This record gives sequence, C-alpha cells and structure tokens, in this order.
Amino acid sequence: MESIHQIIKATKAYYCLECGKCTAVCPISRREPTYSPRRMVERAIWGEGAELLTDVLLWSCLTCQQCSTRCPSAVRYVEFIRGLRALARGAGEEGLCTHGEAIQTWMRMMTSPELRQNRLEWLDEDLKVSTSSDTVYFVGCLPYYDVLFSKIGAQGVEIARSAVRVLNRLGIEPIILENERCCGHDLLWEGDIANFRKLAELNIAMLRATGAKRIVTACPECARTLRVDYPAYVGNLGMEVIHISELLAQKITQGEFRISNAESRITTYHDPCRLGRHLGIYDAPRQVIEALGLELVEMEHSGKNALCCGTSCWTNCGAVNKQVQIDRLREAKATGAELLVTACAKCQIHFKCAMDDVGLGEEIGMEIRDLVTLVDEALA
Repeated sequence: MESIHQIIKATKAYYCLECGKCTAVCPISRREPTYSPRRMVERAIWGEGAELLTDVLLWSCLTCQQCSTRCPSAVRYVEFIRGLRALARGAGEEGLCTHGEAIQTWMRMMTSPELRQNRLEWLDEDLKVSTSSDTVYFVGCLPYYDVLFSKIGAQGVEIARSAVRVLNRLGIEPIILENERCCGHDLLWEGDIANFRKLAELNIAMLRATGAKRIVTACPECARTLRVDYPAYVGNLGMEVIHISELLAQKITQGEFRISNAESRITTYHDPCRLGRHLGIYDAPRQVIEALGLELVEMEHSGKNALCCGTSCWTNCGAVNKQVQIDRLREAKATGAELLVTACAKCQIHFKCAMDDVGLGEEIGMEIRDLVTLVDEALA
C-alpha cells in the first residue's frame, strides 16, 4: 500500500500554491467552512497525515472533481483523497454509510467467485439479447436500487429495460452477463481497494470470455470504472467502453438513428460528475436531448461547472449534502423547465430523496427522468 508521501508525490500535491481556488468552488466547503481541499493538502504536506486518516472530514469530499477544473497546478485532489481513504481503511477507519452498509454489503458479497446470482429476471420477453454479440450491455447495480429505493420511485429496472430496448432498435442484441458483478466503483472511492480488485478481476474474466468488442453501459460510474480504473488497477479489457449517450449521439450524427415521436417540453439537463468532469462527456447527452425535440434550457451551473448531486458512494450524506441537492434542484426550477433530465441513476435517486422532504417538496419538486428512458418512450 502507498505511503502518504507517495500519495502526495503521485497526485502532485506538492505543487499546491495555496491559492484557495479549490476551496472556493468546492460544494462542501461553500456550505461547511470546516472543510477545505487546500487545507487537507496542506495538512498532509506539513506532516499531519496520520491525523488526517482519523479525521471525519476525509470522507466529506464528493470526488466531484470541481476543484481540479480550477487548480492552476494540476493537483489531482480526488485521487489524493482516494489514496488517503485507502490508508485510513487499512487502519480501521471508514466513512459513515447512509444506508446501513446495505449497498456495500451486496458489493462485498459479489466478490465471492462461487456466488451464483439471479440477475436476469428483470428481462421482459420483448427484450432481445444474445450469447454471441459484439456488444455487452453492462447493467451494474440498477436492479438492486429499485428494492432499496422503492419509496421514492427509483427507476433502476426501467433504465435497464429501456437501455436494452434502445439497443435493440439500433439493431443490437447485446450480451448480458448472467453473473455480472458490481463494477466496484463505490468500494474503490471509499478506499476498499482489495475488494474492488476482486470484483474487477471477476468481471474482466467474464467480459473477455464473451469475445465481444464493445461494452455499453447506462451508468456513468460503471463507464468511468471500466474505462479508466480497471486498466489502472487490474488490467486492460481490450474492449471499447462507451456510455449509451455516446453511442446514441454517434448514431444520430451518422444519420442512422432518428427520433420523431417525442413531445416537446422545456427541459434542463444535469451533468453527472463521472460522465462530465471525469470522462469529459458533455455534448453527447445534449445532442440526444436535441434529437428528442426537447427544448433545452441550461442551469446557472452546467457542463464543467455543474453542481454535484451532493453524495458520493452512499457515504456521509448529512445536512450539508442535502443542501447541495436542494441548491441544485432550485437551479433546475429557476430555469422554468418542466422536466429535469440526467444520465445517472444515482443522481436521480439523490434528487428524488431531496424532493421527498415534506417541507421543501413543493418548492423543489419536479419531474426527473433518465435520458435513456426518454429515448425509449419516444421510440415506442
């Protein structure tokens, strides 16, 4: 395991100019003055690393990467935090799970090679899948979310079904792994590297065995993890990894995909952090929204400047995080849009949870949909 000194060096934390630009844009710092990315880096450089590992503030960072868009020294702060969390977990420390470790528990259960799951029951008869396609649809944890978040109307299974239907309409009958594991995103960013590696190794073996050339996912976190983190930590998949919004935008540009049945509505789009700042995918979802015939109105903070949905890895979601969500929903309402579109199931869950507030529901409440479900609906 890396030392604090190695983490500082690897993430260019030594180059910090103490300018405070990171703290100025940090969604947490703007609402919780005791937290500051600049200060966290300073403490590590000044030899307070051991104290950092036991500080609850270590788990406050949303890893949204807003700080990195402003840093003049290119300090990789979110990787700095991820490295420190791995050290902290090795010392027995961890963040407070918002859902009683339920989600992390199913992730760790999936690390067992002997585990056999019932992962395909959600497939309807009209959904066409294959065992020999050149495309794998990586589902992720979508079906599990419906069980845990049924009260607020999570759309995990609906998103998964819509993704397959849309792929079918593109002439693709994807492979869906009957024993796919969670990609491991949350475990990695919480510092549980060992269990992340186990999940990655199991998934890589299954994905390579398909002989497919491409992986499509509707989850930005799966896209980031498969595209960036698997090669960095475990090994190259040897397959293209693409978010479904990218695939749709490609087909629209090539004239191979047209949407003509959509209802025109004033719409605003929320950029998920993993899709936007982490992967640089901003235009593709907007191109799809335009093709749907929706009238897109941007929020005050959009694209590289978009606010986070307020919670990362289901950890440390308290009053400050809820305020981030409320502020984002107020931005969405201020556009005059009837519909809030995102391309991340987690963002949708977090916003719907905030809307569930009995005191604020009417003020911040609005319809929220996943992009792929809108495409599916328009093509029905």
